[in-house]
Amino acid sequence: MAGNQPVVIKKVKKVSGGGHHGGAWKVAYADFVTAMMAFFLLMWLINTTSPEQKRGIADYFAPAAVSASTSGTGGVLGGTAISTEGSRSQGSKSIIEQLSPESPRTISRDRQEIRDQNTPVARMKLDVTEESLNAALAIRERAEFERAEQSLRQAIESMPELAELSKQLIIDQTPEGLRIQLVDQEGRSMFEKGSARPNARAIRLLEAISPIIDRLPNRLSISGHTDRRPTDDSNYSNWELSSDRANAARRIMSENGVLADRFARVSGKAGSEPLYADDPDLPGNRRISIVLLREAPVLPPEHGL
Repeated sequence: MAGNQPVVIKKVKKVSGGGHHGGAWKVAYADFVTAMMAFFLLMWLINTTSPEQKRGIADYFAPAAVSASTSGTGGVLGGTAISTEGSRSQGSKSIIEQLSPESPRTISRDRQEIRDQNTPVARMKLDVTEESLNAALAIRERAEFERAEQSLRQAIESMPELAELSKQLIIDQTPEGLRIQLVDQEGRSMFEKGSARPNARAIRLLEAISPIIDRLPNRLSISGHTDRRPTDDSNYSNWELSSDRANAARRIMSENGVLADRFARVSGKAGSEPLYADDPDLPGNRRISIVLLREAPVLPPEHGL
């Protein structure tokens, strides 16, 4: 009986993919979710970016190796013709000719407004430029005046024969410029009484300061001053006397290297501007005043263009 039992063979069919429908739907679903995420990301970028940023993104993803122009007849085998006749074009040369007139557009609007002197922006920028230039020149001028003042004092101190005359030299800065005054003292005058001829003291002082003045580019103003006392000659007043003394000082400075075109004006003030207003008869009111003028710089014609 045991040998007559039938043999039963069981076949098991293996299904790969995990289930009735397999796993392909998972791949498709993942692709769908990725596409939707990319879509919503694109919509978000469109709503949050500016037009300039959109153009930048578009330029970034644009193919750089593909030319937007055609050459020759525009076909696959289209070539470049030497002449302009026929249906074929000049290739890349025509592109250059078309782009050339557009190059001025690359100039910014601000630079065009600066070149146009009638625009408010140009005038504002020109004013700022002139203001900064004048400020820089004023700082440099003040430094030069301070160096000139120090050089004058050192020159006087280095000359034993002029050391005693240092008290008759007054150097200061005024709104008009650097002022150098040669003043009289009691018993120590620069000119003889009633005369326009300088004595040895005045000549030595003028000879000492002339080389230092010659180093600076400023123009000069020389004025003569007297006290309030009238002259002995009724036909020769303090106005003539002060003018002649100023001109005598100019002549000595010219003989010691100061060029003639450096002198802006030579004038006589008589006793109209006393150094000691409370006592106009003091000897210190008799003086020669030399001023290195503080003048505004002359701007070149092309400045501000």
